[in-house]
Amino acid sequence: MSSSSFPLNNGVQIPAVGFGVFQTPPDETVTAVQTALEVGYRHIDTAAAYGNERQVGEALRRSGIDRSEVFVETKIWISDYGYDETLHSFDKSAGKLGLDQVDLLILHQPLPGEFELTIGAYKALEKLLAAGDVRAIGVSNFMPEHLSRLLAETTVVPAVNQIEVHPYFRQSQLLDLDAEHGILSQAWSPIGGITFYRDGSHGSTLQDPTIGTIAAAHGKTPAQVMLRWHIQQGRQVIPKSVTPSRIRENFDVFDFELTGEQLAAIDALDTGVRGGPEPADITRANFGREIPEA
Repeated sequence: MSSSSFPLNNGVQIPAVGFGVFQTPPDETVTAVQTALEVGYRHIDTAAAYGNERQVGEALRRSGIDRSEVFVETKIWISDYGYDETLHSFDKSAGKLGLDQVDLLILHQPLPGEFELTIGAYKALEKLLAAGDVRAIGVSNFMPEHLSRLLAETTVVPAVNQIEVHPYFRQSQLLDLDAEHGILSQAWSPIGGITFYRDGSHGSTLQDPTIGTIAAAHGKTPAQVMLRWHIQQGRQVIPKSVTPSRIRENFDVFDFELTGEQLAAIDALDTGVRGGPEPADITRANFGREIPEA
């Protein structure tokens, strides 16, 4: 069986399965995170732009679990890019979370049209890392051209690149590039949740016959098979749910092993169609929003 954690490129360990709170309303976040921690999750992934960092912090405190046992990740939003702005944004996030130190701090998106702001933001992450305010730094939704430019203009290789990866959108070239640089790929929408709302013939990954056949062979659910596919291929996953039974199901992925043929069959489902926004289209004009102080 594969390990339940992955080493980052600076030696810090990250749990293989994290708990995501994207689009989880603040009033549901405390309960969902508490449930996840009770089930056994030890990585919580939030972001300034999600508007629920305060509730994540509240759930951590209520859980009674020692701070050193939970890996907390958050993200800087594009409205706060630039060196000084990003340092201030970290203070806002740490204050809402109620934490002195964040385990992983990443940039939420590249800003292709204002990449100098992206570089300034990343240099602020480097400073926070050097100061011990964060244990690891990284990026999200960075495509090969963004990674190349970042690596050329900064010092610390990102520990992670959090990207859309699921059976219908594998991003194989980007996964290979991350691996080549020692960057752990974190899969958001790892069971293809973003495809459930998409028009077209492919529909939901949960209804995919190939995945369903593999799930039946192992006595597991399609969601568990997809999460296992990621983990065996060396990706960290961040499934999200507010349903206690699903939260438990998504964590129960360490007692079976997919075969090489099964992994290849899931790889072959890639449509090349992105579900989320095109990273090249992200601008402050289109996607900017103010992140409140408190």
